[in-house]
Amino acid sequence: MKGILQRANNSFVKVEDKIVGHINTGLVVFLGVSENDTLKEIDLLVNKIINLRIFEDDEGKMNKSILDINGEILLVSQFTLLADTKKGRRPSFIKAAHPEKAKEYYEIFISKLQHTGLIIETGIFQANMKVHIENDGPVTIILDTEELGRKI
Repeated sequence: MKGILQRANNSFVKVEDKIVGHINTGLVVFLGVSENDTLKEIDLLVNKIINLRIFEDDEGKMNKSILDINGEILLVSQFTLLADTKKGRRPSFIKAAHPEKAKEYYEIFISKLQHTGLIIETGIFQANMKVHIENDGPVTIILDTEELGRKI
């Protein structure tokens, strides 16, 4: 499972010119589900996202988590995070989960984020989305459960 986190202000996602998810201060999270992912990866990534200290404290240092600032999360599914570009010029998506599994895990991910008490907004699974991000910082963090799992 891979996630791209962008610290953001006033970000939203549109489907067919309609805003379907909007946040103010918080994180835009792009989520890609791998065919090899298990429920363990969901818990690992959710825990990392909500506790990662990437928001500034009163001294301007990144010492606060999204929980600390009571921020908001805009979660967008994005299977292209699993692109394999090692060979050729066209990415292969063979490592991405099939849509049925990816949707199930995406919905579980949403539910676990909602249990944190934070405001969680989303895109629409498999829709053609337009994501507007006002990246704050800019701060962009890449998370990969294969790498995170090695440290457990």
